[in-house]
Amino acid sequence: MKFTEITVHTASEGSELVADVLWRYSNYGVAISDVKDVIALQRDKAMYWDYMDEELTRDTGEALVKAFVTEGDTPAYMPQIRADLEELRQNCAGCMQLGSLELTCRTVEGDDWIEIWRKHFRPIHIGGRVVVVPEWIKYEKRPGEAVVRLDSNMAFGTGEHETTSMCLELLQENITPSSVCLDVGCGSGILGISAVLLGAKSAYLTDIDGVATDSALHNCKLNGVDDRCTVKRTDLVGDEEIVADIALANITADVLARLAPVLPAHVKAGGTLILSGIIKEKLEGVLGAYAERGFEHIKTVNKGEWYAAVFAKRA
Repeated sequence: MKFTEITVHTASEGSELVADVLWRYSNYGVAISDVKDVIALQRDKAMYWDYMDEELTRDTGEALVKAFVTEGDTPAYMPQIRADLEELRQNCAGCMQLGSLELTCRTVEGDDWIEIWRKHFRPIHIGGRVVVVPEWIKYEKRPGEAVVRLDSNMAFGTGEHETTSMCLELLQENITPSSVCLDVGCGSGILGISAVLLGAKSAYLTDIDGVATDSALHNCKLNGVDDRCTVKRTDLVGDEEIVADIALANITADVLARLAPVLPAHVKAGGTLILSGIIKEKLEGVLGAYAERGFEHIKTVNKGEWYAAVFAKRA
Protein backbone atom coordinates (compact mmCIF):
# COMPACT_ATOMS: atom_id res chain seq x y z
CA MET A 1 0.00 0.00 0.00
CA LYS A 2 1.16 3.54 -0.71
CA PHE A 3 0.79 6.40 1.76
CA THR A 4 0.97 10.16 1.40
CA GLU A 5 3.18 11.92 3.94
CA ILE A 6 1.59 15.34 4.50
CA THR A 7 3.88 17.92 6.12
CA VAL A 8 2.69 21.22 7.56
CA HIS A 9 5.31 23.90 8.24
CA THR A 10 4.27 25.70 11.42
CA ALA A 11 5.63 27.29 14.60
CA SER A 12 6.50 25.49 17.84
CA GLU A 13 3.73 27.34 19.67
CA GLY A 14 1.01 26.13 17.33
CA SER A 15 2.30 22.66 16.51
CA GLU A 16 -0.08 20.81 18.85
CA LEU A 17 -3.13 22.53 17.35
CA VAL A 18 -1.93 21.68 13.84
CA ALA A 19 -1.43 18.07 14.94
CA ASP A 20 -4.97 18.05 16.29
CA VAL A 21 -6.26 19.08 12.84
CA LEU A 22 -4.28 16.35 11.06
CA TRP A 23 -5.48 13.63 13.47
CA ARG A 24 -8.97 14.14 11.99
CA TYR A 25 -7.74 12.67 8.71
CA SER A 26 -5.12 10.09 9.66
CA ASN A 27 -5.51 6.63 11.13
CA TYR A 28 -1.84 5.95 10.47
CA GLY A 29 0.10 8.45 12.53
CA VAL A 30 0.88 12.12 13.22
CA ALA A 31 4.34 13.25 14.31
CA ILE A 32 5.80 16.60 15.41
CA SER A 33 9.45 17.43 14.62
CA ASP A 34 10.51 20.35 16.81
CA VAL A 35 14.05 21.55 17.49
CA LYS A 36 12.95 22.52 21.00
CA ASP A 37 12.69 18.81 21.82
CA VAL A 38 16.28 18.22 20.70
CA ILE A 39 17.46 21.19 22.78
CA ALA A 40 15.57 19.88 25.84
CA LEU A 41 17.10 16.41 25.48
CA GLN A 42 20.56 17.91 25.30
CA ARG A 43 19.97 20.26 28.23
CA ASP A 44 18.43 17.61 30.49
CA LYS A 45 21.05 15.00 29.50
CA ALA A 46 18.21 12.62 28.67
CA MET A 47 20.20 11.37 25.69
CA TYR A 48 23.88 11.37 24.81
CA TRP A 49 25.44 11.97 21.42
CA ASP A 50 29.18 11.73 20.76
CA TYR A 51 28.62 14.34 18.03
CA MET A 52 25.83 16.72 17.25
CA ASP A 53 25.52 19.14 14.36
CA GLU A 54 25.21 22.59 15.93
CA GLU A 55 22.49 23.44 13.42
CA LEU A 56 20.23 20.95 15.26
CA THR A 57 20.29 23.17 18.36
CA ARG A 58 19.55 26.45 16.62
CA ASP A 59 16.06 27.40 17.81
CA THR A 60 14.26 28.89 14.82
CA GLY A 61 10.83 28.62 16.41
CA GLU A 62 9.72 26.39 13.54
CA ALA A 63 8.21 22.91 13.69
CA LEU A 64 7.09 20.32 11.17
CA VAL A 65 3.91 18.31 11.69
CA LYS A 66 3.59 15.17 9.56
CA ALA A 67 0.53 13.02 8.96
CA PHE A 68 0.17 9.83 6.94
CA VAL A 69 -2.93 8.97 4.91
CA THR A 70 -3.57 6.36 2.24
CA GLU A 71 -2.83 7.51 -1.29
CA GLY A 72 -6.45 6.86 -2.27
CA ASP A 73 -7.80 9.21 0.43
CA THR A 74 -5.39 12.04 -0.40
CA PRO A 75 -7.40 13.82 -3.15
CA ALA A 76 -10.50 14.06 -0.94
CA TYR A 77 -8.64 14.98 2.25
CA MET A 78 -6.28 17.70 0.99
CA PRO A 79 -8.94 20.40 0.34
CA GLN A 80 -10.50 19.67 3.74
CA ILE A 81 -7.13 19.89 5.50
CA ARG A 82 -6.37 23.21 3.79
CA ALA A 83 -9.79 24.56 4.84
CA ASP A 84 -9.31 23.41 8.44
CA LEU A 85 -5.84 24.98 8.64
CA GLU A 86 -7.19 28.26 7.27
CA GLU A 87 -9.97 28.19 9.87
CA LEU A 88 -7.33 27.55 12.54
CA ARG A 89 -5.33 30.54 11.29
CA GLN A 90 -8.37 32.79 11.51
CA ASN A 91 -9.28 31.56 15.00
CA CYS A 92 -5.73 32.09 16.28
CA ALA A 93 -5.11 35.45 14.61
CA GLY A 94 -3.38 37.79 17.03
CA CYS A 95 -3.12 35.24 19.85
CA MET A 96 -0.81 32.46 18.64
CA GLN A 97 2.01 32.01 16.14
CA LEU A 98 1.21 29.36 13.53
CA GLY A 99 3.98 30.04 11.01
CA SER A 100 3.38 29.70 7.28
CA LEU A 101 1.14 26.58 7.45
CA GLU A 102 2.69 25.62 4.11
CA LEU A 103 1.71 22.11 2.99
CA THR A 104 3.99 19.65 1.22
CA CYS A 105 3.32 16.03 0.22
CA ARG A 106 5.32 12.99 -0.82
CA THR A 107 4.49 9.37 -1.48
CA VAL A 108 5.77 6.77 0.99
CA GLU A 109 6.08 3.17 -0.15
CA GLY A 110 5.54 0.09 1.97
CA ASP A 111 2.79 -1.95 3.56
CA ASP A 112 4.63 -2.06 6.89
CA TRP A 113 4.33 1.67 7.66
CA ILE A 114 1.76 1.18 10.44
CA GLU A 115 3.96 -1.32 12.27
CA ILE A 116 7.01 0.93 11.90
CA TRP A 117 5.02 3.85 13.33
CA ARG A 118 3.65 1.77 16.20
CA LYS A 119 7.12 0.62 17.25
CA HIS A 120 7.86 4.17 18.40
CA PHE A 121 5.18 3.99 21.12
CA ARG A 122 5.95 2.68 24.59
CA PRO A 123 4.07 2.73 27.93
CA ILE A 124 4.45 6.15 29.55
CA HIS A 125 4.71 6.37 33.37
CA ILE A 126 3.40 9.67 34.75
CA GLY A 127 3.38 10.91 38.33
CA GLY A 128 3.94 7.62 40.12
CA ARG A 129 0.59 5.94 39.44
CA VAL A 130 -0.64 6.59 35.89
CA VAL A 131 0.68 4.44 33.05
CA VAL A 132 -0.54 5.32 29.54
CA VAL A 133 -0.45 2.29 27.24
CA PRO A 134 -1.35 2.14 23.52
CA GLU A 135 -4.06 -0.48 23.13
CA TRP A 136 -1.94 -2.78 20.93
CA ILE A 137 0.86 -3.14 23.52
CA LYS A 138 0.74 -5.85 26.18
CA TYR A 139 1.43 -4.44 29.64
CA GLU A 140 1.35 -6.21 33.01
CA LYS A 141 -0.25 -3.91 35.57
CA ARG A 142 1.64 -3.48 38.83
CA PRO A 143 0.02 -2.94 42.25
CA GLY A 144 -1.24 0.63 42.70
CA GLU A 145 -1.01 1.58 39.03
CA ALA A 146 -3.83 3.12 37.02
CA VAL A 147 -3.30 1.79 33.50
CA VAL A 148 -4.94 3.96 30.83
CA ARG A 149 -5.26 2.23 27.46
CA LEU A 150 -5.65 4.54 24.47
CA ASP A 151 -6.39 4.03 20.81
CA SER A 152 -3.82 6.60 19.69
CA ASN A 153 -5.15 6.54 16.12
CA MET A 154 -8.23 8.57 16.96
CA ALA A 155 -7.55 11.91 18.67
CA PHE A 156 -4.85 14.02 20.19
CA GLY A 157 -3.86 13.31 23.79
CA THR A 158 -1.50 10.45 24.65
CA GLY A 159 0.29 11.77 27.74
CA GLU A 160 3.58 12.37 25.91
CA HIS A 161 3.21 16.14 25.84
CA GLU A 162 4.31 18.22 28.84
CA THR A 163 0.91 19.91 29.18
CA THR A 164 -0.87 16.55 29.55
CA SER A 165 1.69 15.01 31.89
CA MET A 166 1.51 18.06 34.20
CA CYS A 167 -2.29 17.71 34.37
CA LEU A 168 -1.99 14.02 35.25
CA GLU A 169 0.59 14.70 37.96
CA LEU A 170 -1.53 17.48 39.50
CA LEU A 171 -4.65 15.30 39.26
CA GLN A 172 -2.92 12.59 41.29
CA GLU A 173 -2.09 15.15 43.99
CA ASN A 174 -5.71 16.32 44.34
CA ILE A 175 -8.05 13.41 43.60
CA THR A 176 -10.15 11.63 46.26
CA PRO A 177 -12.58 8.67 46.04
CA SER A 178 -15.53 11.08 46.30
CA SER A 179 -14.32 13.36 43.48
CA VAL A 180 -16.51 14.15 40.51
CA CYS A 181 -14.18 15.35 37.74
CA LEU A 182 -14.63 17.45 34.63
CA ASP A 183 -12.29 17.16 31.62
CA VAL A 184 -12.82 20.25 29.43
CA GLY A 185 -11.58 19.92 25.86
CA CYS A 186 -11.14 16.21 26.47
CA GLY A 187 -9.57 15.13 23.15
CA SER A 188 -8.80 11.43 23.58
CA GLY A 189 -10.36 11.51 27.07
CA ILE A 190 -7.08 10.75 28.82
CA LEU A 191 -7.65 13.07 31.80
CA GLY A 192 -11.22 12.06 32.57
CA ILE A 193 -10.49 8.36 32.13
CA SER A 194 -7.40 8.64 34.34
CA ALA A 195 -9.46 10.35 37.04
CA VAL A 196 -11.91 7.43 37.22
CA LEU A 197 -9.14 4.81 37.10
CA LEU A 198 -7.42 6.66 39.95
CA GLY A 199 -10.57 6.22 42.02
CA ALA A 200 -12.79 9.22 41.26
CA LYS A 201 -16.51 8.68 41.69
CA SER A 202 -17.30 9.79 38.12
CA ALA A 203 -16.19 12.12 35.33
CA TYR A 204 -17.65 14.39 32.67
CA LEU A 205 -15.68 14.60 29.43
CA THR A 206 -16.58 17.51 27.14
CA ASP A 207 -15.35 18.85 23.81
CA ILE A 208 -16.76 20.97 21.00
CA ASP A 209 -15.22 18.61 18.40
CA GLY A 210 -17.27 15.56 17.45
CA VAL A 211 -14.15 13.60 16.49
CA ALA A 212 -12.81 14.16 20.01
CA THR A 213 -16.00 13.08 21.77
CA ASP A 214 -16.24 9.96 19.58
CA SER A 215 -12.64 9.15 20.46
CA ALA A 216 -13.18 9.79 24.16
CA LEU A 217 -16.24 7.51 24.23
CA HIS A 218 -14.29 4.79 22.41
CA ASN A 219 -11.45 5.05 24.94
CA CYS A 220 -13.88 5.05 27.89
CA LYS A 221 -15.28 1.74 26.63
CA LEU A 222 -11.77 0.43 25.97
CA ASN A 223 -10.89 1.07 29.64
CA GLY A 224 -14.19 -0.25 31.01
CA VAL A 225 -15.17 3.08 32.61
CA ASP A 226 -18.00 4.17 30.31
CA ASP A 227 -20.48 3.48 33.12
CA ARG A 228 -18.82 6.19 35.23
CA CYS A 229 -17.98 8.66 32.44
CA THR A 230 -20.40 10.99 30.68
CA VAL A 231 -19.10 12.20 27.32
CA LYS A 232 -20.80 15.30 25.92
CA ARG A 233 -20.25 17.51 22.89
CA THR A 234 -20.77 20.89 24.53
CA ASP A 235 -19.15 24.29 25.08
CA LEU A 236 -20.48 24.18 28.70
CA VAL A 237 -22.56 27.35 28.25
CA GLY A 238 -25.95 26.75 29.86
CA ASP A 239 -25.10 23.14 30.74
CA GLU A 240 -26.17 23.22 34.38
CA GLU A 241 -25.88 19.44 34.81
CA ILE A 242 -22.08 19.53 35.00
CA VAL A 243 -20.67 20.51 38.40
CA ALA A 244 -17.37 19.00 39.54
CA ASP A 245 -15.05 18.76 42.53
CA ILE A 246 -12.03 18.84 40.18
CA ALA A 247 -12.09 20.49 36.75
CA LEU A 248 -9.20 20.13 34.30
CA ALA A 249 -8.67 22.09 31.09
CA ASN A 250 -5.59 21.45 28.95
CA ILE A 251 -6.13 23.79 26.01
CA THR A 252 -4.31 27.07 25.23
CA ALA A 253 -3.95 30.25 27.28
CA ASP A 254 -6.25 32.32 25.10
CA VAL A 255 -9.02 29.73 25.15
CA LEU A 256 -8.59 29.33 28.92
CA ALA A 257 -8.99 33.09 29.34
CA ARG A 258 -12.16 33.03 27.24
CA LEU A 259 -13.52 30.20 29.43
CA ALA A 260 -12.97 32.19 32.64
CA PRO A 261 -16.55 33.55 32.73
CA VAL A 262 -17.98 30.05 32.08
CA LEU A 263 -15.92 27.55 34.09
CA PRO A 264 -16.69 28.82 37.63
CA ALA A 265 -20.30 27.65 37.37
CA HIS A 266 -19.04 24.09 36.87
CA VAL A 267 -16.70 23.91 39.87
CA LYS A 268 -18.11 23.35 43.36
CA ALA A 269 -17.26 25.77 46.17
CA GLY A 270 -13.98 24.59 47.65
CA GLY A 271 -13.28 22.62 44.48
CA THR A 272 -10.06 22.43 42.50
CA LEU A 273 -9.33 23.82 39.03
CA ILE A 274 -6.27 22.62 37.05
CA LEU A 275 -5.35 24.57 33.91
CA SER A 276 -2.59 23.66 31.47
CA GLY A 277 -1.34 24.56 28.00
CA ILE A 278 -0.05 28.01 29.03
CA ILE A 279 3.14 29.65 27.77
CA LYS A 280 5.11 31.98 30.05
CA GLU A 281 4.03 35.17 28.29
CA LYS A 282 0.35 34.32 28.84
CA LEU A 283 0.59 33.01 32.42
CA GLU A 284 -0.17 36.21 34.32
CA GLY A 285 -3.18 36.90 32.12
CA VAL A 286 -4.69 33.48 32.86
CA LEU A 287 -3.98 33.75 36.61
CA GLY A 288 -5.61 37.17 36.70
CA ALA A 289 -8.67 36.09 34.72
CA TYR A 290 -9.50 33.34 37.25
CA ALA A 291 -8.55 35.35 40.34
CA GLU A 292 -11.20 37.88 39.29
CA ARG A 293 -13.81 35.11 39.29
CA GLY A 294 -13.35 33.68 42.77
CA PHE A 295 -10.40 31.33 42.38
CA GLU A 296 -7.39 31.33 44.70
CA HIS A 297 -4.11 30.51 42.97
CA ILE A 298 -2.50 27.57 44.83
CA LYS A 299 0.55 26.64 42.77
CA THR A 300 2.20 26.81 39.36
CA VAL A 301 4.39 24.13 37.77
CA ASN A 302 6.21 24.07 34.46
CA LYS A 303 7.89 21.69 32.04
CA GLY A 304 9.92 23.10 29.19
CA GLU A 305 8.10 26.11 27.78
CA TRP A 306 4.70 25.08 29.20
CA TYR A 307 3.00 26.01 32.49
CA ALA A 308 0.10 24.59 34.49
CA ALA A 309 -1.71 26.20 37.42
CA VAL A 310 -3.85 24.92 40.29
CA PHE A 311 -6.66 26.97 41.83
CA ALA A 312 -9.15 26.51 44.66
CA LYS A 313 -12.64 27.97 44.28
CA ARG A 314 -13.49 30.23 47.20
CA ALA A 315 -16.74 29.51 49.02
